[in-house]
Amino acid sequence: MSILTTATRMWLTRTWKPFLFTNEYDKQLFFQNVENLGLYIHIPFCRSICSFCPYCKALYEKEALDRYVDSLIKEIHMVGRMNKGKKYVSSLYFGGGTPALAIERLGEIIQAINCHFIITDGIGLELHPADVVPEVLLKLKELGITKISIGIQSFQDKFLRVLGRGKTDYAGMFKALQQVSFQTVSMDFIFALPGQQFRDLRRDIETAFANGANHIAIYPFIDFTFTDSRIPAMDKNQKRRLLDRITAYCDKKGYHRDSIWTFSKDKKAKYSSMTRDNFLGFGCSATTLLKDQFKINTFSPEQYYKRLEDGRLPTSLTLRFSKRQRMVYYLFWTAYTTRVSAVTFRKFFGVSLKKKYGLELFLAKKAGFLTEKNGIYQMTPKGAYYYHYYEQYYTLSYIDKMWGIMRKTAFPEKISF
Repeated sequence: MSILTTATRMWLTRTWKPFLFTNEYDKQLFFQNVENLGLYIHIPFCRSICSFCPYCKALYEKEALDRYVDSLIKEIHMVGRMNKGKKYVSSLYFGGGTPALAIERLGEIIQAINCHFIITDGIGLELHPADVVPEVLLKLKELGITKISIGIQSFQDKFLRVLGRGKTDYAGMFKALQQVSFQTVSMDFIFALPGQQFRDLRRDIETAFANGANHIAIYPFIDFTFTDSRIPAMDKNQKRRLLDRITAYCDKKGYHRDSIWTFSKDKKAKYSSMTRDNFLGFGCSATTLLKDQFKINTFSPEQYYKRLEDGRLPTSLTLRFSKRQRMVYYLFWTAYTTRVSAVTFRKFFGVSLKKKYGLELFLAKKAGFLTEKNGIYQMTPKGAYYYHYYEQYYTLSYIDKMWGIMRKTAFPEKISF
């Protein structure tokens, strides 16, 4: 555990007590009165496994996928029946893995969701570039998918080779995007790869926006300890220069920045399964965030099936938030959007943001990390860089440890941060 993340956690939560995840779980989830609730569904199957990818995943086999979807539908109904009537939710996102591998059964999954929830802001789904073909896109549109996110990583062969990705028919992909439209077409890229320079990233950004994308995400490469990746990390100063130049370029072009890593041509084009106040997660490794708890499902497909066959939720670990811990979690992920609203914070917690974190906000403004106008705290480019820098510490100190353990142990006794 990093000294930086530990010290920050103790300071912001005003306690020595760690974030403690235990193997207990609730049979009943109380989301009935939760506002701004989102949904997430994890489909872990892939045609091949990328060495750098840290997410819960498995090689695709039709029989395994069908068994998984059967269990997933059981979980959706089990949780959905905990609410009387249908619950309004903001959005539904499918992640993975490669969700399009389940395209023949996506309709059943969405139908199960529709039995218990009313989606007000659309459905998003991640796509591998190989799946961006007219017949797949048309099927997704028929199913009610309104947003797609394509995991490009790079349009350039030299970086795809570094990542272990094969070649893609991009001309065919661009043509397919011209034939079938969506509210949001996002394209994901990785920056801070060996030898990568600003001109490489600018070329990828320009190619994306010129060929169907109205939204892009540019994530830093993170070397998780449990992956098989052998990609060397980029020097932090070089990484900062890259991030600063990407930000300045997108600002100059008039693109809207809606998070640390994402930019769009149109403010209405959004794609994020993370920046939601509360959400329910379904599937292996999926997480659920409510007002007073955070829970994560088992990473083991076999144990996932068994729990649901026994009529039990597949929860592996649960964190019971103290109020300060929940505030820190809220602020961390809200800050990911580069802005925090004092009004929204008060509405969520019933207390003033300045009362709880006035000193921190004052110091952040003095350091040039934030500006304030009409109760909105907006990150400066300097603040965004340091958030990015700290977020990687967080990822390697918390997520790397947790996922590393859960990949090996279906139901750990406890994990403390």
